[in-house]
Amino acid sequence: MGKYRKGKVKLEHHLLEGLEEYLEKLNSLECVKAIIPGRIARQNGGRGSKGLFLKYRTTSGYKLLYKNGTSVQEVFIVCDDKDVFERLFKEVID
Repeated sequence: MGKYRKGKVKLEHHLLEGLEEYLEKLNSLECVKAIIPGRIARQNGGRGSKGLFLKYRTTSGYKLLYKNGTSVQEVFIVCDDKDVFERLFKEVID
């Protein structure tokens, strides 16, 4: 699979089922410059919260985790204003 972009989303890895609808919401935010889905890992037990969660700030934006029950995928966000992104993320995703 070659590297390509769909809007602000860099599609280099596969996406877990259900993640694309969250990425479309993030893609519409003005402060977001790029969305980079990362590695997928298996989650022990497959229980707990499902959805997209803020993990921590990075030098260029944020690291998010998408959990769908049995797997977890990293998503990296490149943004101009981290405080604005955090506020908008809570409005759009929650």
